[in-house]
Amino acid sequence: MVVKAIVLLGGLALIGFILWWFFGKHQVSSGHSVVSDQQQTGSIIVDGGYNPAVLTLKQGIPAKIVFHRKDPSSCLEKVVLPDFGIIQELPQNKDVTIPIDTQKAGVYNYACGMDMFHGKIIIK
Repeated sequence: MVVKAIVLLGGLALIGFILWWFFGKHQVSSGHSVVSDQQQTGSIIVDGGYNPAVLTLKQGIPAKIVFHRKDPSSCLEKVVLPDFGIIQELPQNKDVTIPIDTQKAGVYNYACGMDMFHGKIIIK
């Protein structure tokens, strides 16, 4: 009887954790690009997700985003920016620079290759 109660409580705790992980509100990091010589650069660290998860770029100024993947997970070895038609490999422990067209303002989503980790690029 005690074992059944422990298994039941453990299962409920696991279900609660899974619901929180996938559907709970999590704090989202945000950052801005650095503008220099009519060019802007934003940096995103890929380590258990994207940091910052929300990157703001200035409209009309050519932009590059530098992704640096630290995480060995196969899920994060690609980044997909569907609105820009980009699917880019992210080798571990290397910088990968991706040019971004900033002519049109808006919010553009990106994700890992398995669509489990997400981020946003805001152009304004």
